[in-house]
Amino acid sequence: MVRAAEENRVRSIIIVEDDEDIADSIRFNLEREGFRVRIAVTGEEALNVILNGPPNLILLDLNLPGMNGFEICRRLRAESTTAKIPIVMLTARADETDKVLGLNMGADDYVTKPFSMRELVARINATLRRSDSAGSDRPIFDNGTLRIDHSTYRVSYKDEDIRMTRKEFALLSELARNEGRVLTRETLLDRVWGMNYFGDSRTLDVHIRRLRQKLGNPGLIETVTGIGYRLCTEADSGDVEH
Repeated sequence: MVRAAEENRVRSIIIVEDDEDIADSIRFNLEREGFRVRIAVTGEEALNVILNGPPNLILLDLNLPGMNGFEICRRLRAESTTAKIPIVMLTARADETDKVLGLNMGADDYVTKPFSMRELVARINATLRRSDSAGSDRPIFDNGTLRIDHSTYRVSYKDEDIRMTRKEFALLSELARNEGRVLTRETLLDRVWGMNYFGDSRTLDVHIRRLRQKLGNPGLIETVTGIGYRLCTEADSGDVEH
């Protein structure tokens, strides 16, 4: 417990939850782990708190009075200052459609109530590790045509800036770190959505299709039938299956 507290002493988390008992219980357990915690009970309050002092991670309930969690997530992903903050959704909704919607809107993980505090803390730490590793080994990827800057969360292709969601950015970054190598569908889902993701695997195909559309070169990301995808070099991106 002490070691965990030392590791997380500079981490801050905002809990967006209108149930006072749940929020206080989560805060108590997270503070024991060494996190700094703030609570917001409405969507409007959450946006004000987050924009005034972005945290390291957001725990976001979906069923909030007024503005719901989906709308908050959408707004946060649309702002450059909050686009890369990890979001873990908390909800009593167990429907798979809601999970897929939340993850596609940019959430990093989805925890269904009731949950154990040990599991929640483990998921938070796993999400933070994935976020930390996203740009740790190579701050800038640049192959002459595609440029990915992890410090500013910006992507450009042939000198044209491309606006991306957090998941699109994470997926493209993973492909770029393995340029020329085929990554299986399972590997991409594990690394970008997390090993606890049990939603529809077609969400990967949807994100690949969006990346191809935004980059304007469908051949840049190759489909390797029955296996997965790879990011091609510019030289061989014109004659691949997509």
